[in-house]
Amino acid sequence: MGARRNKIRLVSSTPDASALLIQVARGDRSAFSDFYDLVIDRVYGIARKVIRDPEMAEEVTQEVMVEVWRKASSFDSTKGSATAWVCTIAHRRAVDRVRSEQSRRNREANSFVHDADDAAVDEAVIEAEEQSQVGSAMSALTFEQREALNLAFYDGRTHTEVAEILEIPLGTAKTRIRDGLIKLRDAVTTECGR
Repeated sequence: MGARRNKIRLVSSTPDASALLIQVARGDRSAFSDFYDLVIDRVYGIARKVIRDPEMAEEVTQEVMVEVWRKASSFDSTKGSATAWVCTIAHRRAVDRVRSEQSRRNREANSFVHDADDAAVDEAVIEAEEQSQVGSAMSALTFEQREALNLAFYDGRTHTEVAEILEIPLGTAKTRIRDGLIKLRDAVTTECGR
C-alpha cells in the first residue's frame, strides 16, 4: 500500500503542461520556467532533427520558447495538448529556418553566378576590343613583320624556327619580330590613348 501511495504522489507531482501554459498566458514566470523545463528537450530534439546543425537548433529552440511566452494566450486546449501545440511551433520554426537558410544559399550562389557572368561578359568585351585594336595595328605592319609575328606568336614558333621557315638569317628574324612588336605597341597605345 505504501508503494502505491508513492506512485500516486509521483503522478500527481508531474506538472500538467496545459495548466502551466494557461498560467503562462497570464504572465506567470514561474509557470513558464516549469513549462520550459517540461518541454525544452522535446523542442530541441525536433529542431535538431529538422535542422541538423546543433547551434542553429539551439537558436530555433530559444525562438520557439520566446514565441511560447508571447503567444501562450493563443493556446486552445480544446484543439490539442500543450505539448502538441509547442511541438507544432517547434517543427514550423525549424522548417522555416531550413527554408530560409536554403534560400540564402541560393541567393548567394545566384549572386556568385551573376558576378561571374558579368565578369565573363566584361572580359569578352575587353578581349574583343583588344583583338580589334591588334588587328588594325597588324595591318599597319609590313608583310615581312606580320609574317614573322604570326609564326612566332600565333603558331608558337621560336626565333630559330621562324628564321628557318622564312629562309632568312636568325638576326633578321629577330629584328622583324622586334620591330613588329614595337609598331604594335605604339599603335595600340595610340589607339587606347584616344
